Amino acid sequence: MSRTISMALSELIVTSGETPKRLDIFLAGHEPTLSRSALQRLIADGRITINGLVVKPSQKIKPGDKIVMDIPRPEPLELRPEAIPLEILYEDASLLMLNKPVGLVVHPAPGHWTGTLVNALLHHFATPDGSLSTIGGKERPGLVHRLDKETSGVMVIAKTDQAHRSLAGQFKQHTITRVYEALAWGPLRKNEGVIELAIGRDTKERKKFSARTARPKASATLYRVTRRLGKAATVVELFPRTGRTHQIRVHLASLGHPVLGDATYGGRKVMACGDLPIPRVMLHARTLGFSHPVTGAYVEFSSPHPPDMETVIQALASPASDETGAKTERRPRTPDQQALDRESLARYVSAMKTRHRTRH
Repeated sequence: MSRTISMALSELIVTSGETPKRLDIFLAGHEPTLSRSALQRLIADGRITINGLVVKPSQKIKPGDKIVMDIPRPEPLELRPEAIPLEILYEDASLLMLNKPVGLVVHPAPGHWTGTLVNALLHHFATPDGSLSTIGGKERPGLVHRLDKETSGVMVIAKTDQAHRSLAGQFKQHTITRVYEALAWGPLRKNEGVIELAIGRDTKERKKFSARTARPKASATLYRVTRRLGKAATVVELFPRTGRTHQIRVHLASLGHPVLGDATYGGRKVMACGDLPIPRVMLHARTLGFSHPVTGAYVEFSSPHPPDMETVIQALASPASDETGAKTERRPRTPDQQALDRESLARYVSAMKTRHRTRH
C-alpha cells in the first residue's frame, strides 16, 4: 500500500496481494486514529471514495483501487484551567513529579473534555512564572507519557521544551526505569519471567490491543511474583521494557492471568473474587526513574499503591502463609528494608535484562 497526504486529504492505493474485504474493515486496519464507526460515517457522508465513486461501507476493495479520504480537521480545543488537586511528589524548574489518582483522565478526549490532568496542570501553572513544555501541542502541554484512567501512579511532567526532548528521548530508547504493581487474576505458575508478545490495535475490536493486529510492534515485560493470595490472585511486580498502549494488561492476559478488574481483557470473571467486588483495574505505576534532563543525575520517584488496592489485597490475603511457604508480610517496611528491596530489585532487573539480551 502506498500513501500520499495533502492537507486533509489522504490517498491509499490497494496493493497486490491484499485480500478482498469490506472497505470499512480495510481502513480500520490502516487508520488507528479513527474507529470503525467513525469511518462508516465518513463513507456514508461521501468523504471516502473508491476510484472517485461514492460507495457503501460494505464495498469490497481489490488491488489497484484508489481510496481517497477527505477527513475534516478537528476544531481547536479551548482548554480551561480547573482547580483539581494534585499530589505533587517533587518539582523543580524543569520538571514536576506527581502521583496520578485513580479515575483521572490524563488529557482531553471524546467523553472527557474537562476534568483532566491537563486542566489541573493549567491551573497549577497559572502564575507569572508558571510554564509547561509546548512540544506535545496545545492539547497536551507538558505530557511526555500517559497512564490509563483507571491506572494510578507516578508521572513526570515536562516544564520546558528542553526537558521534554530529554525525557521523550529516554522513553524512546527504553532507558527509563519503570516498575508497576498489579493484582493478577488467579495463581501465576512461575515466580518470574519475561513476556514477549508483539501487539497493536486489534483488527476487530478497535478499543483493544492484541497480537491480532495489522501493525504488530515488539513488546516485552519482565515480571516477578511478590505475593500469592491463594488461588484468587497474585501480586506481581512488572518491569516493561517497551511502552506499548495497554502493554501490561495485554501481556498478563496472554498468560491467562489478566489484571483484576480489567473487564476489557479479562471479562466478567475478573470483576469479583467470590463476594468481593473489584472496583477498577488493579494496576499501579509505582516507580519512575530517569536521568535528570538538566543535571544528568539519575533520579527516582516512587509512590505506594493506593488504598483500594490494599483493601483488595488484605481481603484476599491468607492469615497464614502463601503457596510458596513464605510468611505473609503485614507490617510496613522499614527504611532499611526498603533500601534492601531497592538493591534486590536493581540486581534482579539487571539480571533479567542481561538474560533477555543474550536470547537475542
